[in-house]
Amino acid sequence: INDLSKINPMYQFSLKTFNSAFNKAMERAEWDEDVRIRVHTLAEAITYSVFLYTSQGLFERDKLTFLSHITFQILLKQDKLNIQELDFLLQFPVEPSKVCPVSFLSPHTWGAIKVFSSLDHLTGLDRDFETSPKHWRKIVESCCPEKERLPHDWKNKTSLQKLIILRALRPDRITYALKNFVEENLGTKYVEPATVEFEKLYEDSNPCNPLFFILSPGVDPLKDLEKLGLKLGFSIDQDTLHNVSLGQGQEEIAERVLKSASQLGHWVILQNVHLVASWLPSLEALLETTGKNSHPNFRVFMMGEPAQSPEYHVIPRGILENSIKITNEPPTGMNASLHAALNNFSQDTLDMCSREQEFNLMLFSLCFFHASLIERCKFGAQGWNHKYPFSTGDLTISSSVLYNYLEANTKVPWEDLCYLFGEIMYGGHITDDWDRRVCRTYLQELMNPKMFEGELLLCPGFPSPPIMDYSGYHSYIDEHLPCENPTLYGLHPNAELECLTVTSDHLLRTMFELQPHNSTRGEGAAQSSEDKVKSVIEDIIDRLPDEYNMAEIMSKTAERTPYVLVCLQECERMNHLIAEMHRSLNELELGLKGELTISSSMETLQSALFSDVVPDSWARLSYPSTKTLAHWFNDVLLSCQELDSWTQDFVLPAVVWLSGLFNPQSFLTAVLQSIARKNEWPLDRMCLTVDVTKKTKDDFGHPPREGAYIHGFFMEGARWDCQSGVISEAILRDLTPAMPVVYVRAVPSEELELKNTYECPVYRTKQRGGTHVWTLHLKTKQSPAKWIIAGVALLLSV
Repeated sequence: INDLSKINPMYQFSLKTFNSAFNKAMERAEWDEDVRIRVHTLAEAITYSVFLYTSQGLFERDKLTFLSHITFQILLKQDKLNIQELDFLLQFPVEPSKVCPVSFLSPHTWGAIKVFSSLDHLTGLDRDFETSPKHWRKIVESCCPEKERLPHDWKNKTSLQKLIILRALRPDRITYALKNFVEENLGTKYVEPATVEFEKLYEDSNPCNPLFFILSPGVDPLKDLEKLGLKLGFSIDQDTLHNVSLGQGQEEIAERVLKSASQLGHWVILQNVHLVASWLPSLEALLETTGKNSHPNFRVFMMGEPAQSPEYHVIPRGILENSIKITNEPPTGMNASLHAALNNFSQDTLDMCSREQEFNLMLFSLCFFHASLIERCKFGAQGWNHKYPFSTGDLTISSSVLYNYLEANTKVPWEDLCYLFGEIMYGGHITDDWDRRVCRTYLQELMNPKMFEGELLLCPGFPSPPIMDYSGYHSYIDEHLPCENPTLYGLHPNAELECLTVTSDHLLRTMFELQPHNSTRGEGAAQSSEDKVKSVIEDIIDRLPDEYNMAEIMSKTAERTPYVLVCLQECERMNHLIAEMHRSLNELELGLKGELTISSSMETLQSALFSDVVPDSWARLSYPSTKTLAHWFNDVLLSCQELDSWTQDFVLPAVVWLSGLFNPQSFLTAVLQSIARKNEWPLDRMCLTVDVTKKTKDDFGHPPREGAYIHGFFMEGARWDCQSGVISEAILRDLTPAMPVVYVRAVPSEELELKNTYECPVYRTKQRGGTHVWTLHLKTKQSPAKWIIAGVALLLSV
């Protein structure tokens, strides 16, 4: 439980509160004269009680991590798990592979299966895939692969071994499989959603242990608290409940209220405790003194938001440890969000506008727009490049603007309204140009005259409703809105698979970091982890090339063309990276031998090498990457091979691997510069144009006369149809299909063909955001709006 603070600093628990949960479980456990049964009952009651107490203070995204972690730890203590297999599941080592002999598997999946086949109980797994592909294909393509029986003798494997196989084949289903694993080993009650009852929370609280509500945007537990208070005889009207919203000099009032309430037995609600960081140490001391010798009815309820990142965390550990923590999160999904948006209004709202039809239909469309913007966040960077604090305030102000504009104009001012909503009300939060484009496109699709003709689809299968009363709109949502899926937001079903895969990877990575690497593995465990790091150091140093001799390379050519300059810059940056890798690895090696004192930077490096993560000191000198250390280092070696070839004669490679360059922007700029110089065109009036070929890298023997052939692109959100030469609908489960070789050249801006093209952003990684590289115009037969809302982009690394 103490390890949970590594996930989020809000998750602090004290021994005192643990003992309280422990003792209550002892009291509530069923009595039995048989000692064995009694001990088993007590152990089960304590485990479940502590689980409930802890999980009520965790966000939904972390509950399964905690539950899986305690399940694995319990099974390890009972010697029911193979520690090597657990490490394989959590670390997921993958052998770099470029080809796969099985058509329905990706090279990445095949690389994982090859590694897993080295485990004692999974030997021959790779051969079975090659000899019996039909049986395995059924599992890979199943809707619920975690419920399928594995073929042949593989069906007799342990639950953990099946989890390992599933992680390779369908990582998107790991969260479901883990729930099944927990249910199988601990019982059904652990995976059933537990509802937080305010009355029960009150019973568990006391004057010394305040209740701390960890807030999420869009949720306010104040009404529930006031409702419970009224039931128990505490209210603001009776002056027995005191509500203080902290900030702007309210600290003195809070101190005065706490002191008097502790003596009189009143309730105190402290809102926004995260806004008064400097006063919180005083509050911590005050809560301790007021809790002692106070009236038994005295209670403190605090509310605060968690920090965006650990470095901004301000709430003292003492306050969190002594509080009963409860997380409050809004329900998710389009159905819940659309109802919640509509709940901001009433029948009176619908009746207030003289132009009833226009106002009602446009208000419903506005609610759908609001719900879509909020729910897209769960799809990560494919939904939004950055997270934005969209709120109900944006919706209510927009509704007022809608009312005022309809009352003041005889015709619906579509452009004005779309501008106000998209660029000011909601757009005021948006800092990224590509996200602004998504918001603007959404409004153009959802706010147009088609809604008055009954022809507008708010999403596939959900037409804009006819005019009806307030309760009718709520019923319309329940009756007509399709089941939750990415197409409700204009995204491809692959977006959900990607989202689930990222969630699974994050969950297992977090669990690996929570593993007590030394204690659970018995004696010699620390040594084994040290041995692993030593072998990683040895492997990297053996394969790491020497630095480039820049003087020798520069003497090979007197020309300083744009391409030559890019090559020289890449060599210099590679030298910085190689030098740092050599230095830090040699330093750590000496430290592990005992010849140097281990510093904090060496410890950080050691931890990264053990966890197969790219160390920060290397990442700062490299390019953005989300890959594991092994795959990242493989890319570094491939980049060196490309540079070795390029520096031989400084002739542009036949096909340039754009993903392997530190600065791909400089290479694309060099394409512009070289053609501008050749044709004596002004550089500021030129742009890049692309032709996507039907060929792969190996089909080219020499570079083009002008421009360059480049490869290394992957498309997310759609695919490239080689036969038709246009962007097309993605294939299910093929999340990021590779693009063929792309021919890129420069033309004057006025000659760029923009008709029937999609302005496609290029990013370095799936995280998008600040990794934007360039923008390319790709041909499309369908409306560009479809691809904008689908979040279609090219990536240089997956």
